[in-house]
Amino acid sequence: MAEPFKHISAGKKDGIIRIDFVERNILDELNIHQIGVELAKAIESQTNPKVVVVFGNVEHMSSAAYGTLMKFQERIKVCTGQLRLCEMKPRLYEGFVITKLNRLFTIVEDYQAAVDSFK
Repeated sequence: MAEPFKHISAGKKDGIIRIDFVERNILDELNIHQIGVELAKAIESQTNPKVVVVFGNVEHMSSAAYGTLMKFQERIKVCTGQLRLCEMKPRLYEGFVITKLNRLFTIVEDYQAAVDSFK
């Protein structure tokens, strides 16, 4: 995973892949498509990946970004992996509740809670 990404930051420590978004607003269709490509590359050739996506920098997301996350989760499931989302601002979390995606994703408070949830 030494490959540099433009829209995400990804690293692996103690068997857990941590992904942070670089941008505060994930709204542009072209960028969202590229984020999907980068997310896929971050887990390619991983078996049973444990992935934490950190939303600490994110203020707003479009519906297309939600779709990209759903595709990413499916890709992780195919690899028999697990995905956790964390550090969402209240407004962003509200979007997941309104769309009922909070039932589809495991969303926890912070990175450490995400790590602990894998045990």
